[in-house]
Amino acid sequence: MVSELSRTRLQDGYVSYAWERKMQEVLAVPNSSSFLSILLLPKASDRVASRYNDLEDTLARANAWLSASQVSGVPIVFMNIQTESLLTKISGETASATVNAGSLSDLSNLANASLYGFEDYHGVDIGVVRAVRLWYSPLVEEVAIEIKLKEDDTKLGFAISRTEEGFIYISSVIDDDENMPSTRSGLSTLYKESVSASRLLVVSRLSNQKVLPWMVSSTGAIRCFDTVSLSQKLSLHRHASIPILMHVFSWDQSSVSRGSSSARNWDPSPLVLPLPQEVRLAHQPNDNQVLPLPPGEPNESITTSEQPDRRLQRDTAGEISFRFHNFSLPNNWV
Repeated sequence: MVSELSRTRLQDGYVSYAWERKMQEVLAVPNSSSFLSILLLPKASDRVASRYNDLEDTLARANAWLSASQVSGVPIVFMNIQTESLLTKISGETASATVNAGSLSDLSNLANASLYGFEDYHGVDIGVVRAVRLWYSPLVEEVAIEIKLKEDDTKLGFAISRTEEGFIYISSVIDDDENMPSTRSGLSTLYKESVSASRLLVVSRLSNQKVLPWMVSSTGAIRCFDTVSLSQKLSLHRHASIPILMHVFSWDQSSVSRGSSSARNWDPSPLVLPLPQEVRLAHQPNDNQVLPLPPGEPNESITTSEQPDRRLQRDTAGEISFRFHNFSLPNNWV
């Protein structure tokens, strides 16, 4: 019996799982994860992108991005950080300097390298890029806001802007009109709570699609969403009278005290800074705001002075990244 006991192995197998139903029923946002992260590629140290800064530089830039986001008023906390290996082709000095590492002592030289290579049997140098993925979480929670529209709504009653770190946020609301969609949906109340706490009301999703920054290119450009396209999307919702489903990072001081352990352990006092003056001031409708156009012309959120060809400049990262000038708040009403 003792011999039989030592020879007996546990058996494994497979069981089916109702993924579609579980993803629809148990997730806070159906069919979408609540795990938030941004991927930072190592920064190229020359113009031809043959050499890259070391891993410590990428980690420092991830740390700077997170700290700057918190200081600007984005209510997020650090969760985790990891290196992520991406395969590419390399050649020249970069390949020859790392491809011949044949011992453990040679490998120790690669501990802080952002790019190293191997040579396969066909003589092709395969490079491994060590990117950094930063995981973060909203300080309190994501809140879904449904903005229901009426036929006589001429505007939504709020303005959107973007931080330097790539976050979209509600920069102002019209709070003196009870019939405004922003007031009816409760968005105005959440905005006031965020302002009183010196925090930004960050938009995390639009129609369940994440609108958060998700990558930093090798030139240092942050790939994110722009306010022009978002304004056009929101305006199309208004013209079509289709409700807007928007998720935001809410800020409720009473919820923080009973929130998650990460929220309780995080001291917000060093980050409670006053919002920029243009965010704190209440903006009322004026002549600079854009009047609605007839249906079929959805670009009412863009004035002549802020057409994309004049406000948009392409970043050196190519087609993967754009940088937008900050628009003045009166012209961002949607």
